[in-house]
Amino acid sequence: MDYENLIVSKSGRTAIVTINRPSVLNALNKDTLLELLQVTPILEQDNEVDVVVITGAGEKAFVAGADIAYMQSLTAMEGRAFGILGNKVFRNIEQLNKPVIAAVNGFALGGGCELAMCCDFRLASNRARFGQPEVGLGITPGFGGTQRLARLVGPGMAKQILFTGQPIDADNALRIGLVNMVTDPDTLMDTVLSIANTICQQGQLAVRLCKSAVNEGMQSDIDRGMTIEADAFGLCFSTQDQKEGMQAFLEKRKPQFTGR
Repeated sequence: MDYENLIVSKSGRTAIVTINRPSVLNALNKDTLLELLQVTPILEQDNEVDVVVITGAGEKAFVAGADIAYMQSLTAMEGRAFGILGNKVFRNIEQLNKPVIAAVNGFALGGGCELAMCCDFRLASNRARFGQPEVGLGITPGFGGTQRLARLVGPGMAKQILFTGQPIDADNALRIGLVNMVTDPDTLMDTVLSIANTICQQGQLAVRLCKSAVNEGMQSDIDRGMTIEADAFGLCFSTQDQKEGMQAFLEKRKPQFTGR
């Protein structure tokens, strides 16, 4: 399927979704959000895709934010609707049944930082900059920034980033746990795809159960979380992948997982 604002490609069993608006630093407008909303279920249902990578076109930006020119004249009701749309899109990405990795190649500000945060984890080039500068525009984050940032880096650090509106560089993002790894720009995608390929070699039912257990458990107390894990663990023993994985281990060979 062709998109106006996205490029969707594949590397092995990894799908790469590129936000393709480099002339405006890949800013998110309504049309781009609608295309992301459209592509998410397609990727979920694609049996030839095990991992999704999201990145931005060009060398300057992952996504520099939501499109301010688009937002400037919105009414209160229109602004709320735009926020609801962004939250729906990002929540769908967050709940995708496959791992989603953000490859942050440049500015990830406002909606761009929020897009990165709805991914399962983030890798960044040393040129990346992260921030929620909305207070400088007289608004709050609208696509989940006040909620995910605090969950990822803690409320104190999140409030400093939110209240000051000041960006942080990739090394500081690594220090506070917002990203998992920082690379040179030239090696970012190779590093991300290498990690994605490692994930693709595992038992995919188990990978997906890990994701759902973590996500659901984060919304629960520890006792409920342990029940969620026990249910996922038990469910694995009904799969062919569990039998193949353990048999391969005992036979000292590489498992041939089928996703069943």
